[in-house]
Amino acid sequence: MKKITIATRGSQLALWQSNHIKDILQEQNPGLEVELNVIVTTGDKIIDRPLAAIGGKGLFLKELEEAMLRGEAQIAVHSLKDVPTVMPEGLLLAAITQREDSRDALLSEKYADINALPKGAIVGTSSLRRRMQIQRIRPDLIIKDLRGNVDTRIRKLKEGQYDAIILAAAGINRLGLLDAVEYIYPISLEEMIPSMGQGALGIEAVNDEEVLAIVAGLEDEYSRIETTIERDFVDELEGGCHVPIGVSATVLEDDSVIIKAILGLPDGTEILSDSKIISKQNYKSVGREMAKEFIEQGAREILSRAEGMMVNN
Repeated sequence: MKKITIATRGSQLALWQSNHIKDILQEQNPGLEVELNVIVTTGDKIIDRPLAAIGGKGLFLKELEEAMLRGEAQIAVHSLKDVPTVMPEGLLLAAITQREDSRDALLSEKYADINALPKGAIVGTSSLRRRMQIQRIRPDLIIKDLRGNVDTRIRKLKEGQYDAIILAAAGINRLGLLDAVEYIYPISLEEMIPSMGQGALGIEAVNDEEVLAIVAGLEDEYSRIETTIERDFVDELEGGCHVPIGVSATVLEDDSVIIKAILGLPDGTEILSDSKIISKQNYKSVGREMAKEFIEQGAREILSRAEGMMVNN
């Protein structure tokens, strides 16, 4: 194969990610031509309504996947946290890259961290998971929906529409935005558990031997272990990308894995949470086992109510 095409959204972060993978592929495969096919997705077009109310983050993937299935691209580069656990027929999650910082981050022009925010401060996020956990910590804060690309969100913060906003730390790092606002506070895992796969890039590819052989060099063993646990947990709960679920798995130096998980209603009530440490050898089963423990405690009923609350919001 002499040429490979990457289907990508046109946002600054999506283009950075796709160009990053393009550079690696060309370095690993001398003589390979890699080009980008920029596609405007439904999720990019609808910016005046909450994601949860219009179908979740899968709206950012559908058109990219359709382009691959039509033969207009062979791979797509996604923030793995946005990738549903079930892949369309003919497409595979072919590689998961080395993980960046998996944490969320609080950005503010006035306040250094969550505790510094005054009562009634307005915090912007489009994520039900982040909303749930912020409301759990600080029920006195006002949470307002926040849409748009990273630049747009930061601009709205600087204009004073929000006292603080929450973004993925990985995106801030990748775009070199550490000096974009006065305060950037990485939120500890004790305060906020990230989304499944957050911080890793997922390489979705057509099921073709030549293509799969080319992208195999992008695979990171530890990222695959961690995100398999996280994605299995969400898949077993039948949660999808747009319900309030946080799950984080981290491989430690002694080859044990620490797992933290949380779910609940978007207003921060009726929370279920747990954590455990396992041997790395057991990673293929623990995500589903942990989810079943949550299900026994009423997790599916809580998530169903959470979806209903946002649809009716």
